[in-house]
Amino acid sequence: MKARTNEPDEQRIVEAAQKDPSRFAELYENNFDRVYAFVASRIYDRDVAQDITAEVFHHALANLGKFEWRGVPFSAWLFRIAANALMDRRKHAAREQGKPAPEADAVDAGDHEVVERRAALFSLVSQLPEDQRRVLEMRFAEERSIREIARELGRSEGAIKQLQFRAVQTLRARVSESND
Repeated sequence: MKARTNEPDEQRIVEAAQKDPSRFAELYENNFDRVYAFVASRIYDRDVAQDITAEVFHHALANLGKFEWRGVPFSAWLFRIAANALMDRRKHAAREQGKPAPEADAVDAGDHEVVERRAALFSLVSQLPEDQRRVLEMRFAEERSIREIARELGRSEGAIKQLQFRAVQTLRARVSESND
């Protein structure tokens, strides 16, 4: 997968957004997939993962003025916010169930590489034709059977299998291209 935004450009974008919060949109666009991938790898409920991702960016925007550039990717700060949001959710759920608070997840260097790969894959999936993208989401994210997908989309099981096959082939080709 291709390398992410280089540091001088990212630092320039962060500084611009700190001066003018309307410029935060570029940081959001550059980091959404990786933050969502980070959260989704820890929360297996899509709606909750989307909610937490939204919380992360809301918190980041609200606290952007406090961010200090230290030569690490901006996404590292976002991952820390996400880890804290995940911990807050777990603590709240534990309190509701009368259980002790869980321990915090550590964010390590290996996480960053895994998240980058997942984010790149999410980005590639989002670029697929709508019917292929929807089939992949239903099949793998929602863990539905071919039969269920066919029924919901009003298509034959063979058509769903073909859409899934084409989508996977397209993804393989695009991942191969990005690795070259």
